[in-house]
Amino acid sequence: MSGDASTTLPGIVEKIIPSFVPDEPEKAQISVETEEHLYREIRIENELTDAEGNPVHLKKGAKVEVTVEAAAEGVLPGKA
Repeated sequence: MSGDASTTLPGIVEKIIPSFVPDEPEKAQISVETEEHLYREIRIENELTDAEGNPVHLKKGAKVEVTVEAAAEGVLPGKA
């Protein structure tokens, strides 16, 4: 098997969680569209970079795509 493997799921920023510690960034809680109700939300640091390299933050209600990528040596062949 060659090349990296990935999947992308649509999501929406549900809420912005402020940091209670000055040195830590706020978090964005993202609801990922999946049938697994127990695993729908993920939280990430709300520090992103735009195409010009400028710092930006997600806002509540933003539509996003969540991509999970694994190097080729980290995956097994699937069932066809």
